[in-house]
Amino acid sequence: MENKEKRTAKRPGLFLAVLPLVFMFVVLFTGLIIFDIDIKILLLICAAFTTCLCMYLGHTWKAIEEEIVSKLAKGFPAIMILICVGLMIGAWIVSGTIPFLVYLGLEIISPKFIILTSFLVTVILSVSTGTSWGAAGTVGAALISVASGMGAPLPAVAGAIVAGAYFGDKMSPLSDSTNMSAIATGTNLYQHVGHMFYTTVPGFIICCIVYTVAGMSFAGSGEVSQVDEIIKTLSELFNMSMPAGFVLLIPPIIVIIGSLWKKPTIPVMLISSAVAIIIAVTMQGFSFSTCATSMVDGFSMEMFGNTSVNLDTIAEQIPALLERGGMASMMNTTLMAFCGFSFIGALTVSGSLDVVLERVMKHIHSTGQLITITVIMGVLMITVIGEATVTFLMIGGMFRGEYIKRGLESKNLSRTLEDSVTVIEPLVPWSLAGVYMTSVLGVPTIQYAPWACLCYTGIIFAVIYGFTGFGIARIKEGSDSYNEYLELNGKKEIVQE
Repeated sequence: MENKEKRTAKRPGLFLAVLPLVFMFVVLFTGLIIFDIDIKILLLICAAFTTCLCMYLGHTWKAIEEEIVSKLAKGFPAIMILICVGLMIGAWIVSGTIPFLVYLGLEIISPKFIILTSFLVTVILSVSTGTSWGAAGTVGAALISVASGMGAPLPAVAGAIVAGAYFGDKMSPLSDSTNMSAIATGTNLYQHVGHMFYTTVPGFIICCIVYTVAGMSFAGSGEVSQVDEIIKTLSELFNMSMPAGFVLLIPPIIVIIGSLWKKPTIPVMLISSAVAIIIAVTMQGFSFSTCATSMVDGFSMEMFGNTSVNLDTIAEQIPALLERGGMASMMNTTLMAFCGFSFIGALTVSGSLDVVLERVMKHIHSTGQLITITVIMGVLMITVIGEATVTFLMIGGMFRGEYIKRGLESKNLSRTLEDSVTVIEPLVPWSLAGVYMTSVLGVPTIQYAPWACLCYTGIIFAVIYGFTGFGIARIKEGSDSYNEYLELNGKKEIVQE
């Protein structure tokens, strides 16, 4: 059957190779921007179109189906991690771990250095919760109100909040985008996060310097009642009494240690979640049934059954901060991956990616050029369609093989995608992220963009590292990608696992 298909299937010319990519851009742009259609449906439309092209070229449905299943099989371990992330977030909220991390972050706010502290607080919140939107929409909104009362420069404060929020969106293993970039490139989650330190830490330092210098010219002393109210409410809802409150840090410490010791990701997450549930039952007084519901469906304010706090009068930021998590919350992202892989699978069978890449790679001779073209593709796609997940899947599917073939670990690709897609999205005024940030912070994208330093320093360091070789991980004998590297280069010495 395979031999027959190889004889009958035709290789697409440049026009047919580019056609499904152009179709995708048109469908996604018009569907998302003009008609506001769910992106999963749009991806299935693109998959159906590309499947028809495959059959026109002589490929069988079985070959297309097998390729889609193969893509899903390779991505399934990462999808399992994504589901465990939802479970763990639910466990960390009901245990008081995430509220405690927010509490600690808000305690360090300084009116004198409102720009710097806005950045640091949202960094802490976004890393601990894994959500840039949640960080900006809750504490970020409160910080903007505080800054307004102080008379602080709002574009600078908003830019610092966006930069801090997207620091966590890049670096937190709880983040959807962090998981999706790892899934799209076939990279281990913790290896991906660790590799991003090369480009993100220098950006973090630059942000701290810029925000400190900018804040030195402002020494406001305004009202911080909103932040104080959030701190007070969290301490009333959860048991955070010191020093016992530091027990709440055990779940994230388990994840950090497991990552440093390179232990399997899913067992580490499950152990952390189990410890969080024990804390929730013993310290916070929740029943195991409530904890189970939080892990599956996410936390809700109704779970505070006998609290003395009047839930009807609390700050609106509290429910927005706490009502999240659960395995069910990851189903939308999981379905997105399934629909995206359906399109990528059909695109792979058609041979379109090979034809396009051959034309592009004729002019790419160095690692620096490869990373630069990846950055350009990432920025162009996120600017045109304003949707990070599709961009991850498309560029990951196109370039992963080329990175491996050139002896570069896939985590170089996943890091470059984060540097050119994740953090660029909130700088695009018509993207969902750009619209959201503007709406919750009350500052136009074009005004806060120059101050969101972290959102473009990653690109600068990614290109510099590409041409200098610093921070570039190369495939070595015995690494996870070594066998694939040998196969792509036509070598027979395959390492036995």
